[in-house]
Amino acid sequence: MGDKRWKPNVTVAAVIEQEGRYLLVEEMTSRGLRLNLPAGHLEAGESLLEGVVREVLEETMRPFEPQALVSIQMGRLLPRGDEDITFLRFAFTGTVQAPWPGRVYDSPVVANHWLSWDELEACQARHRSHFVRESVQLYREGHRHSLSLLHTDPSVYAVGPAGG
Repeated sequence: MGDKRWKPNVTVAAVIEQEGRYLLVEEMTSRGLRLNLPAGHLEAGESLLEGVVREVLEETMRPFEPQALVSIQMGRLLPRGDEDITFLRFAFTGTVQAPWPGRVYDSPVVANHWLSWDELEACQARHRSHFVRESVQLYREGHRHSLSLLHTDPSVYAVGPAGG
């Protein structure tokens, strides 16, 4: 019969604001070029904080220092063919440094953009998902939760297959 246990895909994202502008990545998707927050899937053997630091560096070439959890969001990619995916998304905020010289964006990112709230609102049709606007809106409303809420058990770092 196989394992029929439902499992959401865990993702991490970063709301990064400087002087009223938000850092977005432009990336190639199956629906063409889309705008997203620096974000991606959590990988085996890393904590949520390690995951968001890695994703921001890969997609912006900038070191990221998480300062707070903005939100935990859950959503479903409506079924298309065989795909029926639910995402559990942890959105953080923090600061970035200047891009590291010599680094390049990880594929499928093609560019980074600093957008004002009005610019972000005006291009909603190009957002990768509704989570882009929602995460920034929650940030603008002052949602900040202590990183001390997060705990990573040492078993995450154990050598060998995950699960079981």
